[in-house]
Amino acid sequence: MNNLYLYTSSRFNQLPKSFRQVPWWDQALDPRSDLVVTWNQIFLVTCLIALFLDPLYFYLPIVGGPACMTIDYGLGVIITFLRTVTDIFFIVHIMIKLRIAFVAPSSRVFGRGELVRDRKAIAKRYIKSTFVIDLAAALPLPQIVIWFVIPSFSHPTASNTNHTVTLIVLIQYVPRLFVMFPLNRRIIKATGVVARTPWSGAAYNILLYCLASHVLGASWYLFSLQRQQECWKMACRREMNATNSPSCRLAFFDCNNLGKPDRNLWLKNTRVITSCDAQNDDDFQFGIFADAFTSDVAYTSFINKYFYCLWFGLKSLSSYGQNLETSTFVGETSFSICVSIAGLILFSHLIGKIQTYLQSTAARLEEWRVKRRDTEEWMRHRQLPTELQERVRRFVQYKWLATRGVDEESILRSLPLDVRRQIQSHLCLGLVRRVPFFAQMDDQLLSAICERLYSSLNTKDTYIIREGDPVSEMLFIIRGQVESSTTNGGRSGFFNSIALGAGDFCGEELLTWAVLPNSALNLPLSTRTVKCNTEVEAFALRAEDLKFVSSQFKRLHSKKLQHAFRYHSHQWRTWGACFMQAAWRRYIKRKKAMELAREESSYYLQYPDYESYYSDESPSAAGLEGSSSEERALMDNANKPRNLNATILASKFAANTRRGATQKIRGLDSDASSLKMPKLFKPQDPDFSA
Repeated sequence: MNNLYLYTSSRFNQLPKSFRQVPWWDQALDPRSDLVVTWNQIFLVTCLIALFLDPLYFYLPIVGGPACMTIDYGLGVIITFLRTVTDIFFIVHIMIKLRIAFVAPSSRVFGRGELVRDRKAIAKRYIKSTFVIDLAAALPLPQIVIWFVIPSFSHPTASNTNHTVTLIVLIQYVPRLFVMFPLNRRIIKATGVVARTPWSGAAYNILLYCLASHVLGASWYLFSLQRQQECWKMACRREMNATNSPSCRLAFFDCNNLGKPDRNLWLKNTRVITSCDAQNDDDFQFGIFADAFTSDVAYTSFINKYFYCLWFGLKSLSSYGQNLETSTFVGETSFSICVSIAGLILFSHLIGKIQTYLQSTAARLEEWRVKRRDTEEWMRHRQLPTELQERVRRFVQYKWLATRGVDEESILRSLPLDVRRQIQSHLCLGLVRRVPFFAQMDDQLLSAICERLYSSLNTKDTYIIREGDPVSEMLFIIRGQVESSTTNGGRSGFFNSIALGAGDFCGEELLTWAVLPNSALNLPLSTRTVKCNTEVEAFALRAEDLKFVSSQFKRLHSKKLQHAFRYHSHQWRTWGACFMQAAWRRYIKRKKAMELAREESSYYLQYPDYESYYSDESPSAAGLEGSSSEERALMDNANKPRNLNATILASKFAANTRRGATQKIRGLDSDASSLKMPKLFKPQDPDFSA
């Protein structure tokens, strides 16, 4: 069983690591992963803190009394603790770099290359490249020297401490710079920028400039104390050759000997203090280091000392060292030359970076100003009317306020299709759903429509479309108010107007045209005039895009959507209102005509027999009753033709009267039937059978 276990274990270890669960401490890290990028950003801040802490060691030597120097151990403890914390981060950074995979150079021919995740290969490559620099930057050299090496000397002095700390800090400061600047480049390569906003980028560069001023000020303070100590040593050597009693000794300049009897006796008789007074430097030239003693910088507290030295560094770098009045001392002139060169380089770099960052915030504003100036010159050159110029200015101003100079279409076109769809859905889906007609559609169809929408801006008193013009786009209003009116093709006495607001749409003739299976190539003509009452922001859908969506999604042809469109369309509502008004007026006129015809008919029907009226006995006939029979016969023979003519005339009169009444009624009916509705006809229904 043991042999079987050893055999299976050895076979299992031979499998690739992808088939085994590798512990986290044995996994290689992707240099483009979020963990590595976040750590690099944290370590960059740590490097800045470390570069700030190291020059603070220069403030440890202080003037502790008359003609003596000592070490500020309280400040040394604080700086040592903080620097030890930063050194831990440097050690952790080395451990992380031993696990960061790298791209094999042989695999960079095609694509981005393949990552090498072998821990041994990673460690071997790292040790050959930058391991020595990282290790030198992580060593706690100043702590070891101050707290272990210097106290082991038989006679430690402030002078020895001063020179040793200066040498160690300056030596280790170089590898820490070599660690920070490649780290900065790696962050830019991984994320694109160190600072995400222009103001933070400007603040980052100002911080680097202040850090350089901090290093320069601390170095100036340390060199000032060294210059003072050099003066004391020169004066002491001169007194050694004299007959002073007691004779000057270099140990007197250490504050550890402060209060001893021989030093107090020497201090009463010596001329070292008066000879090395920076107020009167006839015997010894302090040069640029005189301010450290004339302004009592060497004798004040740490806070006052630090800010004065920082001010000196900022002033010197900003003026390229022109304010420095040097002596003939070689070290002093060399220091001034370095200050001048560093000031020129750093100040130029700072100005260039800040200008770049600040211009990035105002670049679009300046571009808009240039475009606006060109527009003004063009309008003056073309001598446009004042009213038209004002409309152009208002549109340019409104477009800037709405978009801030950002070309949204170009940004969206540069993105992948899936990301572009999600952005368009985020921007437009909620607004499109507010349109009652599109609320009936499913998410897939709405996403296809949102993908093809683009932003449309219009200022006040702008005509989006006029009646009779071809409709090229359908408009969905986001904010603002428009007026949609029609005159029915210029018909006199006809005017219809409605107000459209957020959530409404116009150009619905295009939708009727798009859903037709055999729609013509010519665009439909608008039946309404759309004018902006306020500034209007909307999304527009072009005719070709709507035609494409209609051809791809047959659900757009459903009767449910058609009925929903007709219900919410203002054009169809106007047509329905006009049709109902015309039908009602036609009904009222027909009713009045029928009542008039009925009254006239009842009036004529009161005299049904007109012949009996003319056949009654006349007064002349009644007066001849007493005449003879022959006379009556002659009278009857004479009246027969007359009665016949009267009967014929009465018949014709009655017939004409009835015919006129009938024709009048028919005329009223024909007029009522010929009263048609306004010419704003209902749009033709699509042929869904095709």
